[in-house]
Amino acid sequence: MRLLIVGTLEGYITAAGKIAMQRGAKVSHTDSIEGALNALRAAAGADLVMIDVKLDIATFIESLKAERITIPVVACGIGTDAAAAVKAIRAGAKEYIPLPPDAELIAAVLEAVAEESHAIVCQDPAMLATLRLADQVAPSDASVLITGESGTGKELMARYIHRKSRRSDAPFVAVNCAAIPENLLESELFGHEKGAFTGAVARRLGRFEEANGGTLLLDELSEMHPRLQAKLLRAIQEREIDRIGSSQPVKINVRLIATSNRNLENEVRAGNFREDLYFRLNVFSVAIPSLRERPADIPMIADHFLKKYAQANGLGEKRLSDDALLMLRAHHWRGNVRELENTMHRAVLLSKSETVGPDAIMLTSQLLAPEGSAQASIPTNSPVANPFAGPGGTVPQAPRGYGQPAPGYPTSYAPPQGHAAGAAAYGNAGAASYGNAGAASGAPAVQGLVGRTVAEVERDLIIGTLSHCLGNRTHAANILGISIRTLRNKLKQYSEEGVPVPPPGSEERAAY
Repeated sequence: MRLLIVGTLEGYITAAGKIAMQRGAKVSHTDSIEGALNALRAAAGADLVMIDVKLDIATFIESLKAERITIPVVACGIGTDAAAAVKAIRAGAKEYIPLPPDAELIAAVLEAVAEESHAIVCQDPAMLATLRLADQVAPSDASVLITGESGTGKELMARYIHRKSRRSDAPFVAVNCAAIPENLLESELFGHEKGAFTGAVARRLGRFEEANGGTLLLDELSEMHPRLQAKLLRAIQEREIDRIGSSQPVKINVRLIATSNRNLENEVRAGNFREDLYFRLNVFSVAIPSLRERPADIPMIADHFLKKYAQANGLGEKRLSDDALLMLRAHHWRGNVRELENTMHRAVLLSKSETVGPDAIMLTSQLLAPEGSAQASIPTNSPVANPFAGPGGTVPQAPRGYGQPAPGYPTSYAPPQGHAAGAAAYGNAGAASYGNAGAASGAPAVQGLVGRTVAEVERDLIIGTLSHCLGNRTHAANILGISIRTLRNKLKQYSEEGVPVPPPGSEERAAY
């Protein structure tokens, strides 16, 4: 953990710095915002900024955004000035720490920032074999190519290799090549000189220099433009880079780890990826098995995320029932560990007792299953598969622990006018769409949706999920994977179109 403290803090700077160092942090200090920006542009960098609340935090955070420097900022100040704390949080600070410094509070903040939980949870022989392979290559300086489906944990594996390497005390720097536009990615990787282009207000060192002596992860490398691939190849071959706008090359000493969820050999054949760069990076290859190929890990990972999100939401300890675990084992897990994590997060929010049962397990449709997968994803008796099961579209019975609807809560909603077939798509015939596809008629899973627009299906899914959650907008948004604002906009649109919308749940009525 690298901590940058900004400001004088009236003499408390020494005490705060000592506490942080006792907790294992490397501490640096500057008096001004400009000094902080210069430090963050330099290779030393930081993992956390602690800034005096008297400084212009809003301007500092805006400058970070303008220069694409992503780093958490914590405000601190003398005493417990509520107004100053609120102002700092509104400006973008993650937290406010009152001074004189409390050792436990500073330790908690440092732990929360560093917590990202990079541990790999596994017990399946397939994954254990992969870890043994990573252990063998980690002590070397060889470039590593990590492949696997989306959500399998490729970045976690990269961090694991770094921790096991001789460079573990040096920086680990990750760059998502798919998330940064091409015209910015070059500057992000190689840095730039002041005035090299519009917006280059000062020299900035790139990720190669920031990772000097350590490890640089190029995440989703297959998304990189061929022009940048050529520059990357030269950096690997010559072990030097050229900042944009500079005529002087800079020597680097970086171990490269690259990840891709695509088959790079196919990308090479298609002409989308340079063959010479592929062989430069693929000195050693680590293929992470999908969650379908490591079923013994499902109970352990599910339990891990149950504990994590129960604690994060201030809830008591929860455990999976045997029936819920059977559902998880039978699912196709197209999204792998990431999908399982989201499923457990939803389960924590939906379950109202210590035991998480099948009624709290909301899984993705079989329509998203990988080709050849025959596992059912949502049982036919699930409320999500059957939101309009009864005559007139009866609202499903509340799961255990949800209690009874509040007085005045309607008990049925008619399917949207002009779409009587919608009840079949989500009702009794919904078993063909979301459960044991075509069990009675042999019809394909998608048959119940044919002839309907995407907007109609989306509307029925939103209304059905909201009915299942007894009108609770927050729970419904979490299940649907959308923001609460998006959900409210959709519901407003449906109301204006004359579609009956379940009223807010009793816990949310005060907000409406």
